[in-house]
Amino acid sequence: MTESLLKVEGLKKYFPVLKGLLRRQVGSVKAVDGLSFELGKQETVSLVGESGCGKTTAGRSILRLIEPNEGRVLFRGQNLPSLDQNELRAARRHMQIVFQDPYSSLNPRQTVGQMIAEPLILHGIMNKNDAEEKAKDLLVRVGLQATYNTRYPHEFSGGQRQRIGIARAVALNPDFIVCDEAVSALDVSIQAQIINLLLDLKDEFGLSYLFIAHDLSVVRHISDNIVVMYLGQIAEKAPSNALFERPSHPYTQALLSAVPHADPRRKKNRVILPGDVPSPINPPSGCRFHTRCPLAQKRCEIEEPIAYTVGQNHEVTCHLYEESSEPIDITKGNGATR
Repeated sequence: MTESLLKVEGLKKYFPVLKGLLRRQVGSVKAVDGLSFELGKQETVSLVGESGCGKTTAGRSILRLIEPNEGRVLFRGQNLPSLDQNELRAARRHMQIVFQDPYSSLNPRQTVGQMIAEPLILHGIMNKNDAEEKAKDLLVRVGLQATYNTRYPHEFSGGQRQRIGIARAVALNPDFIVCDEAVSALDVSIQAQIINLLLDLKDEFGLSYLFIAHDLSVVRHISDNIVVMYLGQIAEKAPSNALFERPSHPYTQALLSAVPHADPRRKKNRVILPGDVPSPINPPSGCRFHTRCPLAQKRCEIEEPIAYTVGQNHEVTCHLYEESSEPIDITKGNGATR
């Protein structure tokens, strides 16, 4: 890994569950429960997993758009959860977010030019006239026309709105951008265009991305490293190529088996996981995946697994790898082999 830009250590975010007239807390939704990873300069780390696994909550907790309960988030050497409001405001110039919904993430009362220019003016980087010219340049850079700066969001398609959101995110020339399901609401052809745009901007501006997605076929083309989450915890993390070439956690293998292929003649063994994702209010004891894992043992129900190293920068949180680093193939059924 290159020099670290972002280091997340033991990040936790619990949402209180309140009941009764007095709104007493009777439990907690454990959305993120001990997340740890690193992001190097000009690298992309992808957070993947099913809906509800805590990906978006993790991204917003890192930026302190919501306040984490525990953990450290070291960004450029500063622990973000410990910063006061003035320090956080200064730090936020260097980190931005592209939201999932290109429709609700833009202010309908502002023109496109005003939205892109606004952060430049608020941070005192440019005066109004210079900021508006910069906004035109950024619109061109993301594949739109400079004359669009006087239009309003409702005049654009979903793909165009996401380009506007990206232009707004890079306006301050940040070091780090969270892409929160930035392509999931778009058509497949538009997804490819946005991914290519993000890759071009990464090279041009020296950006680092935390790319949040549930589609592994998308993250393969943009990621340097991938973190697979399940019920708020890490199941597996590895370099992108290693994860696709030798997925090791049973959950990762199940996710990859669901990725469609363009060739209908290509045979693949689809892994159908039994049951539903358990509630994060009362997650299973031991390994959180054991209620759906075809290889679960009695130990999995009681003892929480630790992360085992199975390759270079490749870690799997599974008891099956305590004695061997050879991947287990669950696509062959319950009689899985190494």
